[in-house]
This record gives sequence, C-alpha cells and structure tokens, in this order.
Amino acid sequence: MNKKTTVALLMLLASATANSQKIIVKDKDMNCGKIEYSKPATVTFKMKNKGSKQLIIDDVKVSCGCLKAEYPKQVVQADQDFEIKLTYDARQMGHFFKEAAVYSNGSKTPIYLTMKGIVVEEVTDYSGEYPYKIGDLRVDKTDLEFDDVNKGDRPSIVLHLINDGTKVLQPNIMHLPPYLEVASSVEYLRPGHQGKLTVTLNSDKLNEYGITQTSVYLANNPGDKVSAENELTAAAVLLPQFAQLTETQRLNAPAIKLSANNIKVDFSQKDKHTEKIEIMNTGKSNLQISSIHMFSKALKLTLGKRELKPAEKTTLKVTVEKEPFVKARTKPRILMITNDPNKPKIELKVEE
Repeated sequence: MNKKTTVALLMLLASATANSQKIIVKDKDMNCGKIEYSKPATVTFKMKNKGSKQLIIDDVKVSCGCLKAEYPKQVVQADQDFEIKLTYDARQMGHFFKEAAVYSNGSKTPIYLTMKGIVVEEVTDYSGEYPYKIGDLRVDKTDLEFDDVNKGDRPSIVLHLINDGTKVLQPNIMHLPPYLEVASSVEYLRPGHQGKLTVTLNSDKLNEYGITQTSVYLANNPGDKVSAENELTAAAVLLPQFAQLTETQRLNAPAIKLSANNIKVDFSQKDKHTEKIEIMNTGKSNLQISSIHMFSKALKLTLGKRELKPAEKTTLKVTVEKEPFVKARTKPRILMITNDPNKPKIELKVEE
C-alpha cells in the first residue's frame, strides 16, 4: 500500500469517526429569567444523536451541589432525540450561572450546558395588568387608537409598561410618522419597575379625513430590530367637518342606514364566515362612503358602491377567516367614514 492510499484511508476513517460521534444541542445556554426563592427551576436541553452509531451518556458533572442533572441511562440510537434536564434549587438570592459537563462516547471532550437567571423573593405575575409581552417589556395595549378626532385636536394615549426582565432597559417607540410624538416618563427602566410612554397625535399633520393607520415598533433598547413581535398599530380617525352646515343643509343631508350594526360569526365546521349587510341612503342628497377600513387581517370586504343616491341601496360583503380571527390580539372591526353629518363614522364589530 503506497503513502497516498494510506493517507486517504486515514482521512476516511477520521471522517467516519467524526460523523458517528456528532451530538446536536438545540440551545446550550438557557435563561430562566426570574425564579422564586426556594422554588427549584428546571430547564430542558433538547439534543439529538446525529451520528451513525449508538450513543452512551457516561456522566453529567454539575458545577455545584445546588444543581441536579437527569440524563438518559439507556443507549441513544443513531438519529434519535433525547433530553438532559438541569434543576437548580434556588436557595440563594440574586443572579446565578450554573454549568454542567456532558461526557459520552460521542465526543472526546465534554459538551457544556449552562443555565442562568435571577432568584427573587417573590415573582409577580403581571399578565393580567400587562397582558402583552414584547421582549422583556410587558405592556397594557398593542393598539394605539385615536378615535373621533377633529382637525386641530392633540389627543394623547398612554402606553403603560413594566420591565419584566433582569436588565435595565431604555424603552422607546421607533418608526414614528410625522403626526405622532412620544414622551417617556423615564429614560432607564429597572427590572420590576413601571413606566409610561405618552403618544400624542398632531391632527394638523394628517393629510386627509378618514382613517390613517400605520405600524410603529416598541423597542426594549435603542437599536432594536423591527419585527412583527414588537409591532404596535397606530390608527387615527379624523372626522369630516360639519359645523359650518346651515339648518337647511342639515335637513337635506344624506342619511345612512345599515341592516345590521355588528357581525356575529359562526365557524362551525368551516374555516370562513360570510355576511352581507345592506346599506341604504334614507336622506335627501347623495351619500358618500369616503373610506372603509378593516382593523384585522382576518377580514375581507367587498362594497358594491361608494356613492348612493337618495333611497338607493348597496351591499357590503364581509368574509371572516377563522385562523387569523382566532389569533387576533384585539377584536376585529370595520370602520366607515361618510358624509352623513349625524353618522360621520360607522363602526361594525365582528365577534363570535
């Protein structure tokens, strides 16, 4: 056998050995966040034997007596999933960082698993008062809705938040449009502390009457990335102006009438619900539906006509899709803006 052949065989053997000894860990570092004093916390490490041979876990050595490990005592077959659990007794207040070394026939060196967190006297559940979680922040709302705004108004909405993590945060709102301003009650928000972000609408900077909607993003810290997870919806409804109308003009104004003021959905044995609502102009001049808006991705609309003569009718067809409806964070609704001075805004609620 020549030298080249010998080297090639050795390389193949080394490659085969490496492939037969590969252990995959989904996440080697686990953060427990806050845990309550003297209430043990357990984390589970998802692992897989990606080699071509049987895997045997010889031992899992922990960094202290406060940590216990559970691991498979039986053979782990090739391409089989398995778990290793670490439990910390939480008998010492403050931050902790614990480590475990996994010894097996699948690796010459141990695989290290870590768990960290902070032990506090009591863990407070803020999910009721602050139901929405964005990173380490909990907030009381994810929709900023400025309803029934007149030109010149400067209404404000307060976003209440709390730091539910273990590090100091600098909460702020990113991607603000020109017509929105934000002021924070605190520059730095410590763990367990509450704060407020006040969002103010400058209605003079809205370009048109009706509904203006955009997405803004709540950052835990400056420089956070924009994603669906930290998205807030901001919507403003700027009402048409009718104060200048004379009594005669009001008597001859259009008037909108709907066959239903809400939609009751029924998803029994189907993924969609369709409803038809009749719209009629019972006034004395042409009715204009200047804008129509859906406050949910679960809704699809078809409107026959946007302008109706006196006594004329049209149909609004509403289709509600089950999956996005169930997942919606707020109740879906439909908003229409009209030139009816008595009903410039029509709201249709969609509910089960």
